[in-house]
Amino acid sequence: MTTPDPAPGRTPGLEPSGGVPPGETPPAEGSISGISHPEPPELRKGWAAMPLILIMTVVLLVAIGLIAMVVALIG
Repeated sequence: MTTPDPAPGRTPGLEPSGGVPPGETPPAEGSISGISHPEPPELRKGWAAMPLILIMTVVLLVAIGLIAMVVALIG
């Protein structure tokens, strides 16, 4: 089994002081700018009218049912 970190004397591209000469390392950033593909349109932040109407209807029906149960227990 070989070691993943070879001895500095056998490592290619190193100067005697242990540094790396110019041109031996890749650039810090890629040379291509911009995006690779168009981004999807941003979604709307608000609620539509139909989901709000459905939610309010369910809440109203549950409230009516609870009130009817209370009236049935009392009466």
